Amino acid sequence: MAATKDNPPAILISSTDTGLPEQLPVGLAKYTGFREMARGGNALLRSCFDTVANRTVAVKTLLPEFRGRDRDRRRFLREARVTAQLQHPNTVPVYEIGHDPAEGLYFTMKRISGENFFEVLKRIARGDQRTVAEYPVSRRVDIVADACQALAYAHARGVIHRDVKPENIWVGNFGEVVLLDWGAAKVWGQPDDYADAPAQGGRQGHGGEELDRTNEADGPGEPEQSLTLADQRPGTPLYMSPEQVSRSTPVDERTDVFSTGVVLYEMLTLSEPFRGRAISATFDNILNRTPPAPSLRAAGRAGAASEAIPAALDAVVMRALAKDPAERHQGMPALIAELRAAID
Repeated sequence: MAATKDNPPAILISSTDTGLPEQLPVGLAKYTGFREMARGGNALLRSCFDTVANRTVAVKTLLPEFRGRDRDRRRFLREARVTAQLQHPNTVPVYEIGHDPAEGLYFTMKRISGENFFEVLKRIARGDQRTVAEYPVSRRVDIVADACQALAYAHARGVIHRDVKPENIWVGNFGEVVLLDWGAAKVWGQPDDYADAPAQGGRQGHGGEELDRTNEADGPGEPEQSLTLADQRPGTPLYMSPEQVSRSTPVDERTDVFSTGVVLYEMLTLSEPFRGRAISATFDNILNRTPPAPSLRAAGRAGAASEAIPAALDAVVMRALAKDPAERHQGMPALIAELRAAID
């Protein structure tokens, strides 16, 4: 019988009883069957098989052109250590941090079957009825609230994510929710390699994917590139907080509250609240424009966006999107509590 979500493959007991090799492989030599999963601005994520632990894992390495750069190695090692130290049910466990003679720094993590939240939203936007039924508004709120639990845990330990977006929220095949990609994180008391990074960049958002292709405020926008590339400010323009854009004040946990508000708005309306024709227009919208409430933006849209949005949920999202950090939820616990209450 084929392995499925409801009928997973059995663990072969014989494979767990095999003795360890007399001489353990060094670095990535103990991993086989590499398959690319994702490629970012300076790093590569692959799945592979750990021949010592007899399990499939995910391994992240720097791309060849960045392995010799001190700043990129430092950022990469910080990401690995931050991810390893955030031991929470909604973060991914790190198994190993090491150095390979050929590929340099690497770290391995639990390989989670599933997909990122943006893929779910894309199918809803296309009117896929199975996805619409599986992910009503209440389920989507639960997913974001679970990601907020990881943020609350991180904030309590002095870590700000700074790149909260649907692509970084992983929805597992068995209902688990994991917040990924701490590469842009700010750790209190540690130097920020991005502090003096230039403000320019290329495309933003989802690598060219849009949920709202007929943005009534700005018209169809040109796709823009993520600003998480090397030597650029951290974050993704569509989800940046006003303080990330203006750099007028240091960011704290309330910048993650704002980015979460953008995610909530997008998942309810299937459109981004601040998208402009270019990055400069997007930044101007973030600083100066207040979008309509999600229920108003979603009114008349087909598919899941036509599902009734409670007024209480409107209020939670718009509070999270306040321009002034002092007017937002002052921490993730407050946002989570209001989200749960709005759905209940």
